Amino acid sequence: MNIGIDIDGVLTNYERARMDYATKLCVEKNWPITVNENEYKEQKTFNWTEEQLNEFWYKFLFSYVVDGEPRLFAQEIIEKLKKEGNKIILITARDEEGLTPEHYGEMQQLTRKWLEKQNIKYDKLIFTINEEKLEKCLENNIDLMIEDCPSNIAEISKKIKVIKFDCQYNKHVTGDNIITGYSWYHIYRIVNEEKEKKVEK
Repeated sequence: MNIGIDIDGVLTNYERARMDYATKLCVEKNWPITVNENEYKEQKTFNWTEEQLNEFWYKFLFSYVVDGEPRLFAQEIIEKLKKEGNKIILITARDEEGLTPEHYGEMQQLTRKWLEKQNIKYDKLIFTINEEKLEKCLENNIDLMIEDCPSNIAEISKKIKVIKFDCQYNKHVTGDNIITGYSWYHIYRIVNEEKEKKVEK
């Protein structure tokens, strides 16, 4: 099977990281801590102004991209999936211009370094924007896409089966082509069940 995998929120626990970094900034700046965990976009999650959002990204994005921890068992399960003959295609909407000025143009390079550091094996790495993820999935004949972003899950699932990595901000997204995965080991079971269904057809 061709398995598409998002990075932020799937390979990493972005939900936890953003909460830790955001509340740290609020305390440092003496901003109120207002949290709506059901929102995906940080500005709505923390009820920030555009200026506050920009300060958040300016201060913490580089650290997150370079030092962020992978989700538990992500590396192990991806390695197992590859050994069992699946093709792993990472599809991420990381913005090449998304870092601080001194690091503009380094997002792709730093992402590759992080994947190497975490020993995460893959067959192909695709950088795109959220609005084009479905297109990239179709171009690469993806059988299953593992995703956390609510809008991406809804859009991709119109054409391709999606494993929704369970987060508070995507619990409301449901559909016939969407399967909820609660951990990387759970995802491993789902993938193998989907493979069996494909063989039976």
